Amino acid sequence: MEWSEVRAWRKTRRAELIGYRANLSRETRDSVRDRIVARLREIPNLASETIGFYMPFKGEVDLRGFLRELLASGAKAALPAVVQKAHPVEFRAWYPGVRMERGIWDIPIPAPGNPVLPTLLFVPLVGFDEAGYRLGHGGGYYDRTLAARSPRPRAIGVGYESTRLPTIHPQPHDIPMDAIATEAGMTWFERGAR
Repeated sequence: MEWSEVRAWRKTRRAELIGYRANLSRETRDSVRDRIVARLREIPNLASETIGFYMPFKGEVDLRGFLRELLASGAKAALPAVVQKAHPVEFRAWYPGVRMERGIWDIPIPAPGNPVLPTLLFVPLVGFDEAGYRLGHGGGYYDRTLAARSPRPRAIGVGYESTRLPTIHPQPHDIPMDAIATEAGMTWFERGAR
């Protein structure tokens, strides 16, 4: 499939999957979140991590309560901020009460400060495939960020099992997740195998 065809296919799938999420009931979203959080709690040594996560957008799984728990146990948290279009994101420290401002797509982000380098990322999924590649909102920010970081933080995609696709038709610039967490379970991938 040519890149122009992949781009059109992804745009169509993205709209379908975001529409699906938007129609889920609050009870369903809460149940999915609770099951995913139970899986994420099984990750060893979370209290020693600096965790990059996301502010939920358009029906994404909301992990803020879980991140508050992790902060109380000693972890550090950070949110992404787009500081320049088509570049890697900058992560900024997040904690309850931190001063926030509006970022790209009107998503709240911490006000400018010293950048943070996460060791672990919880990455939102619009969709994902069997090989651990993610379909996001189409800006390419996570792919650029993962490609630019050395050492690269572990990246765990977080989303709904019903958004699993046979393939997202990965392209050379797409970077797979190290794991995918859904309400059905957690799948880890060996980075060297791809």
